[in-house]
Amino acid sequence: MAYRYGDRQQMGLFPASLDDYVPEDAPVRAYDAFVEALDFKELGIELDEDKVGNPEYDPKAMLKLLIYGYSYGVRSSRKLEREAHYNVSFMWIVGGLRPDHKTIAEFRRNNKQALKKVMKQCVRLCLKLNLIEGNTLFLDGTKIRANASIKNTWTGEKCERALEHIDRRIEAILNECERIDEEEREQPSLVRMGEELRKQEVLKAKVKEVLAELAETKAKAVNTTDPECTRINSLQGSHAGYNGQLVVDDKNGLVVSSDVVSENNDLYQFGAQVEKAQEEMGKKCETACADSGYATTDELEKVDRQGIQVVVPSQRQAGERERNPFDKTHFCYDQARDCYICPEGKELTLLTRKKKGAAYRIADRRTCLKCRKYGVCTKSRMGRMIARMAKEEVRERLERQYKESACQAVYKRRQEKAELPFGHIKRNLGVQAFLLRGLEGTRAEMALLTSCFNIRRMMSLIGVVGLMKALGG
Repeated sequence: MAYRYGDRQQMGLFPASLDDYVPEDAPVRAYDAFVEALDFKELGIELDEDKVGNPEYDPKAMLKLLIYGYSYGVRSSRKLEREAHYNVSFMWIVGGLRPDHKTIAEFRRNNKQALKKVMKQCVRLCLKLNLIEGNTLFLDGTKIRANASIKNTWTGEKCERALEHIDRRIEAILNECERIDEEEREQPSLVRMGEELRKQEVLKAKVKEVLAELAETKAKAVNTTDPECTRINSLQGSHAGYNGQLVVDDKNGLVVSSDVVSENNDLYQFGAQVEKAQEEMGKKCETACADSGYATTDELEKVDRQGIQVVVPSQRQAGERERNPFDKTHFCYDQARDCYICPEGKELTLLTRKKKGAAYRIADRRTCLKCRKYGVCTKSRMGRMIARMAKEEVRERLERQYKESACQAVYKRRQEKAELPFGHIKRNLGVQAFLLRGLEGTRAEMALLTSCFNIRRMMSLIGVVGLMKALGG
């Protein structure tokens, strides 16, 4: 069988321009058209060709480089620099410019707010093209590592242990210095001991600063590399990181809004994320759906009060375990008399009431002790007690609402729509950690990643050529 061999020395007639290398339906042309369609004044990026001073790289070209690079998992400034030198599609989108990695990193660092606003304009474009409906929204969160090590997360207890260790080491160094002086050893050893002593003193001062910051802010822990990140717990262990939040539209699975928070869970995010999504769309949604990780009655009520249908299972519903015959749900609450009736027909009266809820207990404990179900219902010698939360009626109503067939159908679609963007970002683009630090930086990077997902999704829905026509390209 014959082979086809290449020849690096073969002379050929190359195309006259770089544009001839890129086909008309190449995806890179859609990314170029998207950036050209952005309102840079609204982004906060100044386009002034008459600005005095040394010429700088075209902001449009720099933004194109970032968006196109992030869309293919190329996020490092050094890798972006390399692609701009050797990759034809990258060379085309920046018009042959070759910015170095420092210039790329500085542009990204100085335009964090603009990168976040790119996402907002992307959502507006999807609404204009009727790709986002905005009636049913799905929420989801994921843990992403910060650009910091968990070893640099300090608690008060860790600081105290470190100070004790440093004090012991300083004492050992001083004793060693005295011993060397007595034995009249060579000076180099004393110099080395002096250097280590200074290092220990510097470390001690830094630990004391961290301890003072913890006392001032009343925080449980602080990371010295990225003070705004938090400890996150995942299947891979504990890490310094952030909680990424997305709100996804039901119609085509496009991202409506993105956010990053310094929380280890999603419990207090439901109300804020739905509000943020509605602000991005400029309209009110009809249904908001999330998993049980968002099931906090106070947060759900914030959305429910707006007349929005809430589809979120409680922690108890998500567990789907078989309930005990004497579970709290089998006790009937009499609102008029403010008491509970147990399955055996006995009355549990109000014991105490506080801001967060109330407690109910059997009036005469002997009633429980003589009951044929004693030991099954309760083993307490004081009789059965039930806690009722302050917003128990809201929680029970939302639980009943979740069980409705229409809500079950909505919740069934949640997984395929809400988890797709994170799957693409983490698996296809290989994003396991943020490159930027602080909430402002991570939010900008998340907005950039979700904008790239939306562009890619739009190309799948209407095609590269169709998207370019819609953008006027």
